[in-house]
Amino acid sequence: MRPSWDEYFMNLLDVIKTRSTCLRRNVAAVIVKDRQIISTGYNGSAKGLRHCEEVGCLRDQLGIPSGQRHELCRGIHAEQNALIQASLHGVSVEGADIYITDSPCILCSKMLINAGIKRIVYRGDYPDEMSMEMLKEAGITVEKYQD
Repeated sequence: MRPSWDEYFMNLLDVIKTRSTCLRRNVAAVIVKDRQIISTGYNGSAKGLRHCEEVGCLRDQLGIPSGQRHELCRGIHAEQNALIQASLHGVSVEGADIYITDSPCILCSKMLINAGIKRIVYRGDYPDEMSMEMLKEAGITVEKYQD
């Protein structure tokens, strides 16, 4: 039996996240419009910079818990990378859905709101209550995917 579109895109995340270079959490995102993939992203260091695999994790070294002090990280989140890739290729994400391995942090949520994403589907929980409150206020549909 053919998987549903949601199942298909959620399964695809498992392949995309293998590209992640984060030592703490491997995250992937895929932006979809009209059932067509328009952009993907995974978390890792900015282009041309050494990866955490090479230099270690500053957040671990400083004992920073997940969901806090996002600025103290070499990495860019998967959602941010997916938005950047769409932008680099001149592709609008307005009205699109995004599938993510984990619910978005507050920084990513604000970007997704302003980019015009209409629906977020995620699998795992990220510890950021304010993010979910803001997405709800913005009227974005947020769904936790159940395997």
